[in-house]
Amino acid sequence: MADTIVVGTDGSDSAKRAVAEAVHIAEALHAELHIVSAFEPLHAHRQRGAPEGATPYPDSEVDAILEDAKSEFRDAGVKTVTHATEDDHPADALLRVATEVGASLIVVGNRGMHSGLKRFVLGSVPDKVSHHARCNVLIVATDRE
Repeated sequence: MADTIVVGTDGSDSAKRAVAEAVHIAEALHAELHIVSAFEPLHAHRQRGAPEGATPYPDSEVDAILEDAKSEFRDAGVKTVTHATEDDHPADALLRVATEVGASLIVVGNRGMHSGLKRFVLGSVPDKVSHHARCNVLIVATDRE
């Protein structure tokens, strides 16, 4: 059974629906849930006193998105771990975290993750995850009420 589940979020309503479905599954299976959000570092900004080439901390927006996703379902009693990960593509972040934690299930919405943090063609995230995952994938119909 699914003892470790990975789901991604960018804070959008579509992603929140996928996270909600992942929480319900994790609750039913007593599984650990890993919530992933990919971000781009702030390359153009350099912190005062930071070593040359240092990447500034990720936007507080990423941390807020992950905390919101985690706290919204705190009452479900599901053990959650969050991952703010710097990647070229959100699907890569999901696939890497799933491999790292030995996930047996990745939950993703049927619409691509899109926001000010990452903008991609709709559908690219679930498409890439479904083609490259080494575990089960659940694609949630997040575009339906």
